[in-house]
Amino acid sequence: MALPVKDQIKYWTIAAAILVLFLWLLGDILLPFVLGASIAYLLDPIVDRLERLGTGRVLGTTLILVAAFFVVFFIFLLVIPLVIDQLRLFAKAAPDLISTVQEVIISKIASIAPESGAVNLTLSKFTTIAQEQLGNIVGSVMASAISLIDILTLLVITPVVAVYLLVDWDRILLKINELLPLDHAVVIRSLAAEIDTTLSAFVRGMIAVCLILGIYYATALSLIGLEFGLIIGLIAGLVSFIPYVGALLGGVLAIGLALIQFWGDFELVALVFGVFTVGQIFEGNILTPKLVGNSVGLHPVSLILALSLFGAFFGFIGLLLAVPLAASAAVILRFLIKKYKLSRLFLGENGSKPDT
Repeated sequence: MALPVKDQIKYWTIAAAILVLFLWLLGDILLPFVLGASIAYLLDPIVDRLERLGTGRVLGTTLILVAAFFVVFFIFLLVIPLVIDQLRLFAKAAPDLISTVQEVIISKIASIAPESGAVNLTLSKFTTIAQEQLGNIVGSVMASAISLIDILTLLVITPVVAVYLLVDWDRILLKINELLPLDHAVVIRSLAAEIDTTLSAFVRGMIAVCLILGIYYATALSLIGLEFGLIIGLIAGLVSFIPYVGALLGGVLAIGLALIQFWGDFELVALVFGVFTVGQIFEGNILTPKLVGNSVGLHPVSLILALSLFGAFFGFIGLLLAVPLAASAAVILRFLIKKYKLSRLFLGENGSKPDT
């Protein structure tokens, strides 16, 4: 005999509360495991395809991980040194950039309002505060970056977790399938399949979109000659999984630096603006429709809300979990709406849709 609905809601609510508390208390410890599980989820379809071609599960996993190792090694060998060098130069040049911005603003204000001593004093104080805060931010980033124990733990545990999960992925799913409540197993499997379709289409598509946009922005800005164009372009591409934020953040940084570097040569500034305009048009009309699709059911507002909430409460691990949880919530919400439209609450006493 099935449990009453009230009891089921109570037990599922308790389980969800325990999971949230678990993530909140152990988020940092769970990070390499969540990353490993994410890698395994992304690579599992490729391993399945190799397995269908005749390779065993272990051999297919080995081939994929060896290929992934060479890709990561190639990135570290060619790209990472350039990024680190530009970050170092940016940290060194940032105070001078702030001073340059101050001088430009003060000179423009002076040309408009010669008696602007109070404004000049305010800008000077603002510049001092900005330089101090920038130094604090850079110091915090560097302090976090040299946490060797955390980095080594992440680099060692994440691949190990990914390997074990990839080898045993099908067996793990089978075990989970056997534990599903029998009264709801069919519905849960259907929802899980829809969540997997939604999530895989979105995540794998957005990874491709971010990589393409990152390469495009970094290459175009570097060809224009913008200082720190490589790092700004890569940041804009990587953040493009949040709708409009990548182009907005990268555009503001790039155009601001272009105004300082190319002051008086506004054709180059216009070129920088054009790079991000073309990138947005290309992303919205070609990349996202082709690689992500329009039927994944993840509205930009819901995605931004999920990233903001989970990032604020659970940190970086929350950002990793925000997209799958948002995809799951979208699928479950569509399922509940469908059930609602078939219910007496929606149909009324007659049990049929009213004429409209």
